Amino acid sequence: MSVTVRIPTILRTYTGGKAEVPAEGATLSEVLASLEKDHPGIGGRVLDDEGKLRRFVNVYVNDDDVRFEQGLETATPDGAGVSIIPAVAGGC
Repeated sequence: MSVTVRIPTILRTYTGGKAEVPAEGATLSEVLASLEKDHPGIGGRVLDDEGKLRRFVNVYVNDDDVRFEQGLETATPDGAGVSIIPAVAGGC
């Protein structure tokens, strides 16, 4: 399945400045592997050393937060949009 991955500004150094890149895979895990193959280094910013999503990185397939779906096994249908969103913390 071919999907479009939206890349946050902080990770665009891995994609040559591109805000959106194509990736292949039937599940989020496969999409992230495709993303890492085409843009080396980006996978380590999304996944931890155990291969799990980093705590402060949110990932959506279309409008669904994968943490409330099947995590890395969330289906990524053809034409889906995958968004990687780093969590923002802080305050006054």
